[in-house]
Amino acid sequence: MDDHLMAKVRTLGIMQGRLSPPVGERIQCFPRETWSEEFGIASQAGLDAIEWVYDTYGDGANPLESDEGISKIRSLSLEHGVAVESICADWFMEEPLIGGSEKERMVARRRLHWLLDRAKLLGIGRVVLPFVDASAISSAVLLDQAVEAIEDALPHSRESGIELHLETSLGPREFAKFLSLVPDPKVWVNYDIGNSSSLGYDPHEEFVAYGERLGSIHIKDRILGGGTVALGSGDADFKRVFLELSRLGYEGPFILQAARGKPGDELMHARTCAVFARGLIDALPVVNGPCA
Repeated sequence: MDDHLMAKVRTLGIMQGRLSPPVGERIQCFPRETWSEEFGIASQAGLDAIEWVYDTYGDGANPLESDEGISKIRSLSLEHGVAVESICADWFMEEPLIGGSEKERMVARRRLHWLLDRAKLLGIGRVVLPFVDASAISSAVLLDQAVEAIEDALPHSRESGIELHLETSLGPREFAKFLSLVPDPKVWVNYDIGNSSSLGYDPHEEFVAYGERLGSIHIKDRILGGGTVALGSGDADFKRVFLELSRLGYEGPFILQAARGKPGDELMHARTCAVFARGLIDALPVVNGPCA
């Protein structure tokens, strides 16, 4: 655990697309027309990173899919001082790794292998796999399929050096059981503050159950049993969550995935969200000394 934490820095990033006007009715998707502009906006907002979105929207338009695109991502990252360290693999929300036919699951697994290979070219450190909503683990059969999919991806993960961060809607005990079935050091937890609050989970129970596997955090606020709202206006108990993070000595990355503001006001909204998040993050004690 110590080696993992020592390799991390308390960076604050933002989910790709949050720095662009919404596309149609989509809350989150790859912003195919404006993705390159988001680096400059992120820099102006004082953010360290962008979590890249890889989804089925605009197939063929995502620069991850070409060497020229990856080169452009690198160039913009260097120009603006905004890292791309992670991918949110929303592709598997619409083409799930679990459920469906065996053929469909195999196609999804091959897509994940390919994505890890592409991510390696960009120097990505982690890929977040969403097992929520349409891809939620809601039965023992789906749990077995999720374990199989992860085990199948692990050789690519180890070879590339890329961690797999699992985001699920499972309760604390169920998630801990899932993690016990995939004990590999490349498998970590992506904890979404808003989603857990919406599901009514207790942060202390969650972190007691699997806190040592915590690898990354999405900062979001939601209403209990409801949708995403402005940070601090929902049922997420940020104070309690960050007390637990302090207890754990968490020093990993944070990604803003907050509710959208007014279209066209993305920069100011991102700044406001960043100030909210920085206030929480900066209050965490330094465990391993200053980050280089």
